[in-house]
Amino acid sequence: MIKKGGIYLFLAVFTLALFMLLEYNKPKEVNWFPSYATHHKIPYGTKVINTIMEQRFGSKMIPVFRPPYEYLKQNDSISGTYFLLNNAMELDKTETEKLLDWTAEGNTLFLAGSSFGQSLSDELNFETKTLYSGELEHNFYMHLVNSRLKTEHPAVFSKDFNVPFFNEIDTLNTTVLGVIDSNKAITLQNANIIKQVYGKGTVILYLFPKAFTNFFILENEVNTNYTAGVLSYLDPTKNIYVDNHHKTGKTFYTSPMRIFLSAKELKWAYYMVLLGVLFYVFFEGKRKQRAIPIVMPLQNQTLAFTRTIADMYYEKSRQKEIAEHKVNFFMEYVRSKFHVNTFEKNDDFYSNIASRSFHTKEEVKQLFAYLEQITKASEISNEHLKKLNTTIEEFKVKANGRK
Repeated sequence: MIKKGGIYLFLAVFTLALFMLLEYNKPKEVNWFPSYATHHKIPYGTKVINTIMEQRFGSKMIPVFRPPYEYLKQNDSISGTYFLLNNAMELDKTETEKLLDWTAEGNTLFLAGSSFGQSLSDELNFETKTLYSGELEHNFYMHLVNSRLKTEHPAVFSKDFNVPFFNEIDTLNTTVLGVIDSNKAITLQNANIIKQVYGKGTVILYLFPKAFTNFFILENEVNTNYTAGVLSYLDPTKNIYVDNHHKTGKTFYTSPMRIFLSAKELKWAYYMVLLGVLFYVFFEGKRKQRAIPIVMPLQNQTLAFTRTIADMYYEKSRQKEIAEHKVNFFMEYVRSKFHVNTFEKNDDFYSNIASRSFHTKEEVKQLFAYLEQITKASEISNEHLKKLNTTIEEFKVKANGRK
């Protein structure tokens, strides 16, 4: 069993090593999951923008890992800018009201997402609509309205078939900061960044959160400058509270298996090990042992041995000795059967045996007289030996209550 187990273990390790080698040399697939987590380096993670903001704002940048409602309720005296970035910012009514109340006190709320929820839309009087690309390459062109931030060439994004824009806005209280269009030849006119005064504060809404992702920023210099222009609307002299709660991807790992599950190769290797263990348990889990041979029980050879000895005596014509043994065995039988002393043969002896063996006293005397005659004889013939055996056996049959 140990040999077999060693072979299976070697095959499992060899297969695992071969698989890991093939997976390691295989071109890695790009993970396009819209994570927006600050520690993710995947295309739609925000590791780059987080690093840029840390360098640009320094200690003014404060990461927040709790829900905005909870954080603002426990820190009602803070001021500055609350920066929320995710694929979609679907805030509930309670959280929306808390953020807007805080903004109205003279703070800034910066929301970047493809949608913001109905509560915010009703409160700020805006509606969004989807803009589809009119080109085969699905390019979308963007630039900022401010002449100091406007670049010679618009930023380009070509990974989506459609993008949202503001279809309706409150023109009296809203300022357009950036626009987007699907055709470079047409004047850019669809707003995707707006600023609205709310109480004593300001709300900035941005419908293209992918501008803050690693892929967009690192694609080319124009895109990098465009994202830097959007960040310029954040006041660097005040605290900037960066939300890490509303993220599609996890902001931190809770599982100790994160190292294995984070890489595709290690994840599949882990699954293969589990599968191999299951196969081993299924095929080798039962207790194995060598076949147990059938051992026949020892037979009682006493009778056979006795017959063999008797035959030896008989064949060598030692009838006298056989007769003596026969008489001695019978005497032992009488002692154990009838509990009498065979060394003193008197009337009581014969009477006791007769009363216990279903024989008459005379029959018992004749039997023991015959046995004494056999014992004293110098020679015994085969006929005498046969008669002795017959006489003893007949006595035993009758003594045992059988006729």
